[in-house]
This record gives sequence, structure tokens and C-alpha cells, in this order.
Amino acid sequence: MTNGKLILGAVGAVAVVLLTVLFLPQNPRGPARVNQPAPDFSFTWQGQTRRLSELRGQMVVLNFWATWCPPCVEEMPSLERLHRKLRDRGVVVLGVSVDDDAVAYEQFLRDYHISFPNYRDPGGQIAGRYGTHMFPETYIIDPEGRVARKVIGSHRWDSPEVLFYLTQLAGNSTRKQ
Repeated sequence: MTNGKLILGAVGAVAVVLLTVLFLPQNPRGPARVNQPAPDFSFTWQGQTRRLSELRGQMVVLNFWATWCPPCVEEMPSLERLHRKLRDRGVVVLGVSVDDDAVAYEQFLRDYHISFPNYRDPGGQIAGRYGTHMFPETYIIDPEGRVARKVIGSHRWDSPEVLFYLTQLAGNSTRKQ
């Protein structure tokens, strides 16, 4: 590969990053931060409008994803298994897809048998409020509504370590109330 092609490729990559940063909506107060309240937002699930703040008292695993994102696709089955294992223990898995294509989004949820709440956020308004530009990105929100942890990239959400962490965090927060 010639130096010219390398430079052209690098300039193209920088342009993509800049366009993403410029066109994704930003949170005027800055991105979501650990130990701070999670930005509230509304979403529709099963025909009902809900708010993140209505999930207070439960641990929320908020996952930003897209059908066109290979690492997102890779981790989705483990999020479904996490949902099935911990839904009765006060842990809510909530997916927010930045897909513009509603048909691809709905087909993905059917093909992968995703049963946890998911909301399609075309244009990335909610992702922008969180300062999310890379996918997947996941926020662990404690029962008091604060961001406990931010995880960038694909993860195995049903690993014993994650299950232990989430049940401990949910249990510790519940005992404080």
C-alpha cells in the first residue's frame, strides 16, 4: 500500500469520527458519568410510553446497540440470557438501538428471540444524551438511578462475575433503602 493510500485512509477515518461527533445529539450537561444520576428519557415498549426514572428501585443494564454493529450482535445473546436469569431479582435489561431501519431492527429482535425491553432511537437522541458514540456501550444504573459503571465494547453479560456483581450491587442498594 502506498503512503498516499495510507494518508487517504487515515483522513477518511478522521472524517467519519468527526461527522459522528458533530451529528449525534450532545447532552449539554455532558455525558453520563459514574456516580452521577443517569439522564432520564422516555421510551416506548409494548405500546406503552415509559421513563427510565420509573425503573427506580431496580438495577438497570442500559445497552446502546445497533443491528449493523458486529460486536453488538455478538453480545446480544448474553444480554438475553442475563435478562432471563435476573429479571425476577430486580434487574432490568433495557436496549436502545440507534438503527434507522425499522424493518432490520424488528427482524433482528425476532431472529435473535430478544424478549427484554428494547427501544429504537433513530438518530441517536438518547445515545447523544449519554455521550455514546461507540457501540455497543452499556451503563449499569443502580436502584437509586445513578450510573454505577460504564462498559464500552462487547461483553459477556451472563458470566459468573457479572452475575455476581449485579446481584451484589442490587442487594447492597436494596439494603440501604
